[in-house]
Amino acid sequence: MLRTRWFEQVNPDCPLPEYPRPQLVRESWQNLNGRWNYAINNSEREYPSDFSGEIIVPFAVESELSGVCRKLMPNERLWYKRKFTLDECFDGKRCILHFGAVDWKCAVYVNGKLVIEHTGGYCPFSVDITDYLRSENSLVLCVYDPTDAGWQQRGKQSLKSHSFWYTGTSGIWQTVWLEPVNELHIDRIRLTPDIDSETVFLSVNGQFSENTVIKATVCDGEETVFCGEISDNCQISVPSCKLWSPENPFLYDITVELSVDGEVPDSVKSYFGMRKFSTGVVDGVTRLFLNNEPYFQRGLLDQGYYPDGGLTPPTDEAMIYDIEKMKDLGFNMLRKHIKVDLARWYYHCDRIGMIVWQDMVSGGRYIGDFYAGVVSNIAGFCPKLFTLKIKDNKDYSRFSRDKKEWRDNFEKELFEVLDTLYNCVSIYCWVPFNEAWGQFDAKRIAEAVKAYDSTRIVDHASGWYDQGAGDVLSMHKYILPIPAVKLDTRAFVISEFGGYSRVIDSHVWNKRKSFGYIMYKDEKSLTSAYKKLMEKQIMPLIPKYLSAWIYTQVSDVEFEVNGMLTYDREKVKLDEAVVKELNDKMKY
Repeated sequence: MLRTRWFEQVNPDCPLPEYPRPQLVRESWQNLNGRWNYAINNSEREYPSDFSGEIIVPFAVESELSGVCRKLMPNERLWYKRKFTLDECFDGKRCILHFGAVDWKCAVYVNGKLVIEHTGGYCPFSVDITDYLRSENSLVLCVYDPTDAGWQQRGKQSLKSHSFWYTGTSGIWQTVWLEPVNELHIDRIRLTPDIDSETVFLSVNGQFSENTVIKATVCDGEETVFCGEISDNCQISVPSCKLWSPENPFLYDITVELSVDGEVPDSVKSYFGMRKFSTGVVDGVTRLFLNNEPYFQRGLLDQGYYPDGGLTPPTDEAMIYDIEKMKDLGFNMLRKHIKVDLARWYYHCDRIGMIVWQDMVSGGRYIGDFYAGVVSNIAGFCPKLFTLKIKDNKDYSRFSRDKKEWRDNFEKELFEVLDTLYNCVSIYCWVPFNEAWGQFDAKRIAEAVKAYDSTRIVDHASGWYDQGAGDVLSMHKYILPIPAVKLDTRAFVISEFGGYSRVIDSHVWNKRKSFGYIMYKDEKSLTSAYKKLMEKQIMPLIPKYLSAWIYTQVSDVEFEVNGMLTYDREKVKLDEAVVKELNDKMKY
């Protein structure tokens, strides 16, 4: 099987040992990653009699790094079990059990008692388990995940991988951990920078008493910018603020603590960047702006898959490598494609300096090849058809969202994603829908997203079936030439294109079944074609009206071989110097 270089670095007793939530850090915590027992049966009610299988958490049961490497079928239930005792840091404290992500629906039991049920495969959840604890404890999960046999948000997961559909990710796939807190503690903070007023808005939510005092300290390295008592919703001055950008990814540190009668029951650390994402008009054309200046974005589609870990990176270093390598090649943006990644991935983008466009995870039944392929590609022959006027707010069955339950679930999880990732400095754009898959009421949803988070750009319908909403007019174009477009008041972006492909022996998932839009035999021919694409189709559009482009993609994924990198991350498939030289030319 194909593996990354980090496979051998994984410690099965404690994989992914890093603190899992960089946007809200406490000193004390306990990692539950490692060797668990598992069983698979056909019932969500019958507790398995035999948990003799071993699985390495947090790798999904389908992945090689889990030690299992087996599909979970739609009629099956995946059960996890492990024993744990609390570290000394929990003495006299409440105990919060955290799951980074469990795909898709799970029930959690502590010492035989149901403590929480959760639905949704991409966002974190937690529960206070203090009242269920003993000196030695049993933790059990029952997981149901129908993958593409269901209607839930699942991205490109498939029971049978082929072309651009990939192996499923069932069960626990992000860090499981315990956290000690006092009765009085902070649950979350929300940070909103405003460079125009040189302030940051801070809201603090948690368990407080009447005489709880909240204090905040903001630091620029060793220099204190602000230190004082605050309300739970306040505005903190950041005078002569240093602006965050890919060229200068400066981050301020912030500590928020609670005080009661001279005691400090809780203190958390976080960070923020002073930056502004917006649009503006330059010479009659709407452009994307960063910090009140037009800023051209050169991006890549990033699907976040690994051959040995699936959706879960084998190590922290694996995530860092992808981001740093793409920045070295001259890219300043990554579009996280229909996946919500680990919190540490966004933290690395924040500190390294990589803009992120964040997709919502697609769900519902696939819309079918007629709407997905035939109709959309006809537009390539006729520019007037680019913005096909197919409405998405009446016939919900057209895009497989006919049941209200499905639509309600999508919106619920969409706003969970917005909440989960709100403090991530690098996220520039929210993308609710991609290529019409599961699309409905995109105009209304774009407006709701913008009302909820006015600090970011919205690409309401990436690729096809534009509803005239959001901040960008968004085109996808493979194989066929990029057509002229009729501009409106939104910025124009090519949010997917290219996909030029190459197979490198010993670095592919399956050579015989490898899939790509246009295949090239070697580095020279691939680089030449890429250079021609950029020089002939992309560069001429930049001075006219193009604000950003997103090439497909960071790495190969299973059968899809159109990455800058091979799937195992061992080879860069194009001439690096040429890619960087081209990127350096594409700016305002």
